[in-house]
Amino acid sequence: MSRVLIVRSTWQGPESDWSLHSLQLVEQFDTNPSKKLPAGKPPCGEERSAAADNMRVILVTFSMRSRWVRLEHRRVGNPFERFLVNLRSLLLLALLPVAAVSAQVTLPKVLTSHMVVQRDLPVHVWGMATPGQSVSVSFRGETRSARAGDLGRWSIYLAPGAAGGPFQMVVTGTPAVDSGLDAVAPAVAQPQTIALDDVLVGDVWLASGQSNMEFRMHQAATAATDLPHAKIDRVRLLMVKTHQADFAQDDAETDGWVASTPESAHEFSAVAWYFAREIENKEHVPVGIIDSTWGGTMVESWTRLAALGEDASLIPVFASRGRMTDREATALLEDKRQQKLIAEAKAAGTPVPQFPWHPWLAMWGPGLLYNGMIAPLTPLPIRGVIWYQGESNSMIERSPGLYNHLFRTLIEDWRKQWGVGDFPFLFVQIANFKSTSAEDWATLREQQRKTLELRNTAMAVTIDIGNPDNVHPTDKIDVGLRLARAARAISYGETVEYQGPVFRQATPEGSTLRAWFEHAKGLNFKQGAATGFEVAGGDGKFSAATAKIDGETILLSSPTVAEPVLVRYGWENSPQCNLFNGEGLPASPFTSVR
Repeated sequence: MSRVLIVRSTWQGPESDWSLHSLQLVEQFDTNPSKKLPAGKPPCGEERSAAADNMRVILVTFSMRSRWVRLEHRRVGNPFERFLVNLRSLLLLALLPVAAVSAQVTLPKVLTSHMVVQRDLPVHVWGMATPGQSVSVSFRGETRSARAGDLGRWSIYLAPGAAGGPFQMVVTGTPAVDSGLDAVAPAVAQPQTIALDDVLVGDVWLASGQSNMEFRMHQAATAATDLPHAKIDRVRLLMVKTHQADFAQDDAETDGWVASTPESAHEFSAVAWYFAREIENKEHVPVGIIDSTWGGTMVESWTRLAALGEDASLIPVFASRGRMTDREATALLEDKRQQKLIAEAKAAGTPVPQFPWHPWLAMWGPGLLYNGMIAPLTPLPIRGVIWYQGESNSMIERSPGLYNHLFRTLIEDWRKQWGVGDFPFLFVQIANFKSTSAEDWATLREQQRKTLELRNTAMAVTIDIGNPDNVHPTDKIDVGLRLARAARAISYGETVEYQGPVFRQATPEGSTLRAWFEHAKGLNFKQGAATGFEVAGGDGKFSAATAKIDGETILLSSPTVAEPVLVRYGWENSPQCNLFNGEGLPASPFTSVR
C-alpha cells in the first residue's frame, strides 16, 4: 500500500528560480503504488484565481513499507514547460513519510488511564517521540510543552496540585520537520493525541519485596470476607510483572492502572491492598498502590548495581554471587534429575520426594530486579514505600549480619534515584518460622531493627502473627494495618502509636539488668509471665532470665548469672514472645550485643 498526499504549494520569484513560499495539505488517501495518478485537474477543488499563475498542486506518493517517493507536479491553469524544485522543497517532501506519517508519541506503561498522580508534587509526564518533535501535555487547565531530544526522549513537569479528580490528561504530539522548514511543518503535520481518562490526584505508594509482600489477596485468611467488598474506586492498583534486566529499563512490564474491584484485587498483594484501603479510609484521599514484587528474592537484587559496587564493604555480595554461578551447571543437572524422580513418583502413585528449592539464577543477580522492576518507576513521584523482604537473606552463607548495610544502601539509593526527598520507607520485620540451622532469622531481625536508625523509617513487627510451620502466614490484614499505622504517624502526621516496644539500652544494677525501651507506654506481658528473655555476664554465655516490668523498663535477673551485662529477647528462628505495649503492638526481638 502507498499513500498519496495532495499538497497545494505557493511559490515566489521568476520561473527560472522559484522558491517555496507555503505548503498546505489539501487531501490524502491510500492507493495502490502501481495505480496511475489522476490526470487533468487534481481533485483538490481549487478555483482559478488571480494568483493561479504561481500555484501548483504537488502529488506526493510514497510507500509506507519501502519509503520510496514519487512526485508529480501539476500547474493549476496554463500549462508550463519546465519546473525546477529547489533543494529545500525536495528535502521536505523526502521527510514526509517519516515526519508527517510515521511519527508516534508514546507514554510509558506506568502512565495510563485510571492512574493516580502524587498530590503536592510536580506532575511528571514523560515518554518517547521522533527527535525534535513537539509534545504538549494538558492537565487540570494547564498546558506545557517540550521538544523531544536527539534520542527521542521528552519530559514535562506540570504544577503540583491538591487531591481530587477524576481529570483527563491529554498528550499531543506534532511531528517535527527539519532542514529549516519548521514554518511549513504545521501545514502537513497530523497532530497525534493521547487522552488518559479518569486520572486521580492523591498519594502513590510502592509495595515491594519478596513472597510475603507478593502473597495474593485471594490467598489471605480474610479474603472470603474482604474480596467481595473490594470495589473501592479511589484505590487504584498497578501490578508490575516480574522482569530482570542487565541494565536499567525505561519502561516496566505492566498492563496499566485499574480501579480496585474484586477481580482486580484478586491477584494483587494482600498486604499492599489492605494498606491502601486503610490509608484511603483514614486520610480520605485517592490512593495509588504499585505492586512490584518477586517471591524468593534477595535485597541486593532490588538494589542498583552501582550503589552496591561503590561500597567495598559489600564485596561479600559479589562473592556469594560468584559461588552461585560456579555451582549453577551442577545445580541445573540436579534439578533435572529431581524433576525426573518427581515425575516417576507421580506415575507410580508413590509419595513425591521433597527437594530443596533452587532459585532461578537471574532472580538473585545483584541489581537485576532493580533494573527491570524499580528503575522504570523512578520518574514517577511517590509518597513512600512499603517493604516486606528478608527471608532469603537469612541464609548463613549469604551473610545475614550484612543485611542492615545492604538494606540501608537500598533505602538511601532509592531515595536518591526518585529525587523527591527522604520519603517514608516502612518495612516489615520477618515473622517467626521454624527454619533450618542453615538460616539465622534472629540475626536478620536484629539487622532490620538497626535500620530504624535511618530517618523516616518504621518497622511493623510480626513476631506474634507468623506461622511457625509456614514461611507464608496468611494473616496479611494485620501486617497491612500496622504498616498503615506507621504511615499515618510518619507521613500524615497523626498522633497515633505505630510501633511496639523498641529496645534502647541496658544498664547493669548489681545482680539485675535494666532494659530500657521506646514506644513502651502500657508495657505488658500477654498471657502470663514473660517469655523469651536471656541475660549474660562478661563471658557472653546467655541463660534464661526472669523479667519484671518497672514502668517503661524491665528488670532482668538469672540465678546462673551473678552480674548480668547483656540481654537478648526472642533470639531464635521461631521464638515465643509476649511483650507488648498498651496499643497491643508487639516488641521487636533484640540483643544488646554490639
